[in-house]
Amino acid sequence: MQTFQKIILGIDPGTVIMGYALIGINKQKTHLIEMDVLKLTAHKDVYIRLQLIHEKIKEIIEKYKPTEFAIEAPFFGKNVQSMLKLGRAQGVAIAAAMNAGLSVTEYSPKKVKQSITGNGNAEKEQVLKMLQQILSFTAKPKFYDATDALAVALCHFNQSSAIVMKSKGKGKVKGWEDFLKQNPEKIKKQHSKK
Repeated sequence: MQTFQKIILGIDPGTVIMGYALIGINKQKTHLIEMDVLKLTAHKDVYIRLQLIHEKIKEIIEKYKPTEFAIEAPFFGKNVQSMLKLGRAQGVAIAAAMNAGLSVTEYSPKKVKQSITGNGNAEKEQVLKMLQQILSFTAKPKFYDATDALAVALCHFNQSSAIVMKSKGKGKVKGWEDFLKQNPEKIKKQHSKK
């Protein structure tokens, strides 16, 4: 396995399907390590599901040794029961990360979409397409929970990179155009076929 300066574990919590993804960072370049889901539909007991979430996060942390942990905050909907279940799943995931000594950063779904696509109201398909472009992969996961988790990890990288850029004296970036002017090495050249 390639060694990275840091590894970010992103989690999209859920009591039916939990998405998880890991990205590795080398010299401010991102690499997809793994992206998948934990399906919990075979278990009716909510407490067994919570235990499986905890065990899976613990297993991922032991295997990949992430240095940072990011999780999507619950989306505030009308169904209170769903919110409670989601909050429990998130709490168990956070507890597993904290138990392993990782600090936790939480992002709203809108913040994640904004960070990846520039639009806080982007559809899941738009987020997937941007992730495919940014991280150079073509596979379309069976569940969007996996790509949601990947978006959370990349959002965390983007947010921490913005802080690093600001602290290096480059000043605040005012949108994509400004970012590209300050970072021309990030632009991929398209080769036209003649």
